[in-house]
Amino acid sequence: MRSVMKKPYAQPTRCPICSGKLIVTQVACEECGVTIQGHFTPNRFAQLDEEQLQFLEVFLRNRGMLAGVERELGISYPTARNKLDALLLALGLTPATTQDLNGHLAEQRRQILDMLEQGIITAEEAARKLRTLR
Repeated sequence: MRSVMKKPYAQPTRCPICSGKLIVTQVACEECGVTIQGHFTPNRFAQLDEEQLQFLEVFLRNRGMLAGVERELGISYPTARNKLDALLLALGLTPATTQDLNGHLAEQRRQILDMLEQGIITAEEAARKLRTLR
């Protein structure tokens, strides 16, 4: 006879005694009751607190538009932006615009230095090009 599963609680991520990071050591199938034991790494979203999860849901529901997040949560644009930055940090992510910009600039620098190395441009030209990168 199958036991009736109670509504699950949110997975705790921190120890209530020492605030250390908790790991998952057992999972169970709702259908057949099979349990598996081991050390499992939770996905990065499991580490978010309730406020961060709520913000993420509102952000996704508004298709990434901070203006909609502002209206729905009743917060200012700077507050919404700060919450988004904190969410990215909690997930170990860097804003894509920063990544793209750094990657693009790095590639441009490489191209200039390659041209200098190959003798296509002079050191003065390379210095001028490097100073004007954006």
